[in-house]
Amino acid sequence: MTYNFKKFLVKSIFVLVLIHAGYFIYGYFKFTGIRNIDIYTEFYRFKFYDDVSISHFFITGLFLLTILIFLIRNHSKQRYNAKNLIKIGAILLLIVFLSLSFFMSYSFGLNAKLRKELSEKNFNADKTLLNVLNPFLYNYTSYNSEKLFTVTNILYPKPYPVIEVKDTIFYDLTNKESFSLESKYYSIDTLKMLTSGYEEFKSASNSVYDLFGFDKAELQKRIISKKTRKDSTEIIFKGLEVNPRYDAICIFLENNTLISPINHSPIKKQQQQNAIERYKLLYKLNKDSLLNSFKKLDTLLKKYNIESSIKPKALTEDAFHFRDKNQEPLNEIRNRFDRNALIEKVKTLDRLFYQPGYFHSSIRMIFFSVLFSAWLFGFLIFVFANYIRKSKHQGSDPLNV
Repeated sequence: MTYNFKKFLVKSIFVLVLIHAGYFIYGYFKFTGIRNIDIYTEFYRFKFYDDVSISHFFITGLFLLTILIFLIRNHSKQRYNAKNLIKIGAILLLIVFLSLSFFMSYSFGLNAKLRKELSEKNFNADKTLLNVLNPFLYNYTSYNSEKLFTVTNILYPKPYPVIEVKDTIFYDLTNKESFSLESKYYSIDTLKMLTSGYEEFKSASNSVYDLFGFDKAELQKRIISKKTRKDSTEIIFKGLEVNPRYDAICIFLENNTLISPINHSPIKKQQQQNAIERYKLLYKLNKDSLLNSFKKLDTLLKKYNIESSIKPKALTEDAFHFRDKNQEPLNEIRNRFDRNALIEKVKTLDRLFYQPGYFHSSIRMIFFSVLFSAWLFGFLIFVFANYIRKSKHQGSDPLNV
């Protein structure tokens, strides 16, 4: 390739980079803010009817047509061997790709503005607050649901978590319909030791097992799982029987669900930490701490544009009232807000942060079809024009006679 040809290709790529920068800036300032994000929000999928798509279509078409004209007029007379043609084809493929992908830069601009308005650190802080306060956010009718609140969900303080074992108790052996289900709860304990020690432990006398409060056969029955890794063995087993229903623990602790887990952090660790923070708010710290948390929640709901009538002070009073009267039926908790809208907003933001979809699956087939078709069409015209002009040049060369 000649120096002028290389210069032309570099200039072409530079112009495309400038256009991409323009679309990035346009996307950055076009972002309407997290208040207006909803479940249907996506960064871009080339919608064929909006200002970005229309301008994209005309700019791409005009640019590629101009490139093709300049290639044929100014750079198709030289003699190119197969190696040079392959290089030219690869560069032209890059130029066509850059010409067809302005919408991706637009999407990057939207994402950049989103992350400036709501950084990942602040988003994770918001999710942590929501996960800690999640048990306070259910509708009051949900607090009697065994699916949402059971003692097996309690993660803090000890001896939780626990495992539930249900037994059938028959009152009349002659009448099988006279029975009831009785639940017993056992602490979940973990025993770690060297594998060689575990083998000795298995063959030891019952006096060793007495340390755990039950005999050798009983321990074998209570083993939930056993994992052996290299030279160590970890046993998870049902420990001593506990009575969590009679403990003075507020129902707001009996929940380990997360509105939205924080990325790249173990779920169990998050559940445990949230339970500890919730326990502190209810039992260790003064009322102002929970009040401040509800004030942060109120601010968060306004920031995310969630319809709400939460009054932090009233909600705090409700929480402590029910904490102090745990066995009293819960008639109302003043936490009215659009819960579904909040969950949808957080899920949408989570998707935009971690699965932004700059290159939507609905356009991939169309995109690659147009990309290779446009490239092949232009490249073949260039090769054909080069062949024709080279043949004419050779035919007019007197040395060729």
